[in-house]
Amino acid sequence: MRTKGLFDFGPVFGYFFRKNDPNRKTNFNLRTMHFINKVSMAMFLVGLIVLLYRWFIR
Repeated sequence: MRTKGLFDFGPVFGYFFRKNDPNRKTNFNLRTMHFINKVSMAMFLVGLIVLLYRWFIR
C-alpha cells in the first residue's frame, strides 16, 4: 500500500492561497461556489480542531 500522497496538503493550501489568473474568465456563480467551498472547508477544520481539543483535554 502506498501512502506517499495520503497526507499531501499542498493542493489544499494552494486552493486557499492561490493568486488570481488574469487569463481565466470568472463569473458570479463560479466565485460564489469557490467562496462557499472555502467557508465549508474552514468550518470543517474548526469543528475538527474543537473535537480534537475536547477529546484530548477532557
